[in-house]
Amino acid sequence: MIKAAVSVLLVLAALSSAFGKYMPKTGKRIPQTLSRGWGDQLVWAQTYEEGLYWSRSRNKPLLVIFHLEDCPHSQALKKVFSEDNQIQKTLDDDFIVLNLVYETTDKHLSPDGQYVPRIIFVDPSMTVRADVTGRYANRMYAYEPSDIKLLISNMQKAKKLLKSEL
Repeated sequence: MIKAAVSVLLVLAALSSAFGKYMPKTGKRIPQTLSRGWGDQLVWAQTYEEGLYWSRSRNKPLLVIFHLEDCPHSQALKKVFSEDNQIQKTLDDDFIVLNLVYETTDKHLSPDGQYVPRIIFVDPSMTVRADVTGRYANRMYAYEPSDIKLLISNMQKAKKLLKSEL
């Protein structure tokens, strides 16, 4: 009788330790990176201040993406953005990149309001490029998945203007 009770106790202990740790339904999770899915192979700045420092010291424009993890518009843009090889290569070669899921205290980064997703360019002189805009009058820095060609064009514009100003 005591052997049976000890056996049951050992089985219960083994089962409780096996099920004690939470495992998501999809299995083991991949560690979260600063890219948040916007381009895992890119080197991302951690903060706006760090992005400005890298931009100035490397003489490259800063591209800032404002988004929310649970926003369907942000998720749709992220999918197209991260899968576009031309965007990823251009960012890797010519830009400092930062994505934020929160607003900064710099009012220049929300010249027409706080909405997501929005993409702002900042040149190495720490000037927000208010002239590099998307196609919407009411959300000047918003891009949709269908606006990828415009975004690529604006990235080229930000690079060219950078070189002509310095």
